[in-house]
Amino acid sequence: MITDPWFYALAVPAVILLGLAKGGFAGIGVIAVPLMALAVSPVLAASITLPILIVQDVVSVWAFRKTWDKAILILMLPSAAVGIFLGFALAAFVQPGAVEMAVGAVSVVFAVQRLWLERAGAPARAARAEGLPWRGVLAGIAAGFTSQISHAGGPPFQMYVLPKQLARDVFIGTSAIFFAVVNWMKVPAYLALGQFTQGSLATSAVLLPLAIASTWAGVWLVRRVPGQAFYRIIYVLLILVGGKLAWDGAARLLG
Repeated sequence: MITDPWFYALAVPAVILLGLAKGGFAGIGVIAVPLMALAVSPVLAASITLPILIVQDVVSVWAFRKTWDKAILILMLPSAAVGIFLGFALAAFVQPGAVEMAVGAVSVVFAVQRLWLERAGAPARAARAEGLPWRGVLAGIAAGFTSQISHAGGPPFQMYVLPKQLARDVFIGTSAIFFAVVNWMKVPAYLALGQFTQGSLATSAVLLPLAIASTWAGVWLVRRVPGQAFYRIIYVLLILVGGKLAWDGAARLLG
């Protein structure tokens, strides 16, 4: 188990952000692994994070178990499985920095465009275009791939689902179930790559109480945000998260 105080100084806010993300403020949890990676290797940070995510998924799925979109899950989950397999199979050939930079840049452009369209009063037409099934398949593959590579599957998922303008709780519930399944899909790959160790699992266990409490806090907070304001917050978060991913990706490639 990790005992370095510097690691926990970074891991505590990282886990809180994960909890708020799982509670409904989608996207901000992507900052968790880079935060922890300031104290440990990115691989170890990801292996510590995955069991925490799985436990947080239980809380978020339970909280929003009655509000989810079946059609989106049927379309995107098989696609995500393909993406996870590709992420595992190509792990030796793919540069995580390139993936993060590409996903981050596209996320920022998408979110800025969506905010502009909504301000111009033209969300319905854009929603129909973004909702084409083949885009859902591609988004699912991208979400699974980026989730396997760097726990960054949120932006691709959001780029397909957000334009549908689902009710707030339906969006959160669908996202919760999607990533709960995706995170379990990643477990065999992590086992095959030997990324789970006694030390990483023990460290995850130490952080679990905080993870559960912060997820419930996220649920409590998000239910007090009106639906329209919620979507604006998510778009702004997507811009911030996309910018962070693009920055981290560029730094990895240049470093």
